[in-house]
Amino acid sequence: MIEGQFWLFFNVGVLTLLILDLFVFNRKAETVSVKTALWWSAFWIGLAVAFNILIYFWKGQEAALEFVTGYLIEESLSVDNLFVFMILFNYFRVPNGMQRKVLFWGIMGALVLRAAFIIVGVELIEKFDWTIYVLGAFLVYTGIKMGINKDTEMEPEKNPLLTFINRFIPVSKSYDKDNFFTRINGKLYATPLFVVVIIIETTDIVFAADSIPAILAVTRDPFIVYTSNVFALLGLRSLYFALAGIMQLFHYIHYGLALILSFIGVKLLIQNYYPIDMRVALLVVASILGLSVLFSILFPKKEIESEELIEK
Repeated sequence: MIEGQFWLFFNVGVLTLLILDLFVFNRKAETVSVKTALWWSAFWIGLAVAFNILIYFWKGQEAALEFVTGYLIEESLSVDNLFVFMILFNYFRVPNGMQRKVLFWGIMGALVLRAAFIIVGVELIEKFDWTIYVLGAFLVYTGIKMGINKDTEMEPEKNPLLTFINRFIPVSKSYDKDNFFTRINGKLYATPLFVVVIIIETTDIVFAADSIPAILAVTRDPFIVYTSNVFALLGLRSLYFALAGIMQLFHYIHYGLALILSFIGVKLLIQNYYPIDMRVALLVVASILGLSVLFSILFPKKEIESEELIEK
């Protein structure tokens, strides 16, 4: 009964915060400054820390370690989401003031999608033990593929969903403030802003396919899996505006994410034979993430390469 109440209070609290964020604190379509984004990032991270303290006193130290490990994994994997946001915003020329609204609805959809993935994932593992080996192998494969295919680029114009929308839904050629739909000569049209949101929602399916198995390798507690995912997603929007101008500088993070996925996959594969302590797992994940950032700073890309990336 207590956990059921926590589920209710948590979701109501998250929904309230998101509504306040969009319709009260940031209701104007203005460009988000780096300073403001950093303050909001600090707020969401602080909220996650406070929630983890609650987890510690409610569920114990092990659950708290699982939460912070899952949160770090999800937050680090979200870096790839940030690159996708950047590519889509550049391709569709989304004005800076409208990007906040797009990310809000993208994250709202991602929360619902992740919840569905978590429910299915937990049920599969509970009913079919062999599923953990499939998930483990999938994570190792994904990690290796990510490490090898570093330079694979996303091409929005080749997205089949974009082709479908253009064929069956009339889309205006210009934006109408921050509206998703507009009327032209009495006919209803979707705006490019609507198209961007839909594409972001569909790309999250790919990211969820990586991130949910990764955190299920850390814990099978649905509440810990879900809440750590939610807190990582809540801070994603502010993180984008805080790092949008410098994300390309952290070129070794990609390899770090590949190692993290591979490590989590191996942990899942051997857990019935050589279980890895949660403290060790947390240390490994944090170390890989920290070293990838450190190496990016110590060994920056050549100036020419950096300029080419920014132009893209």
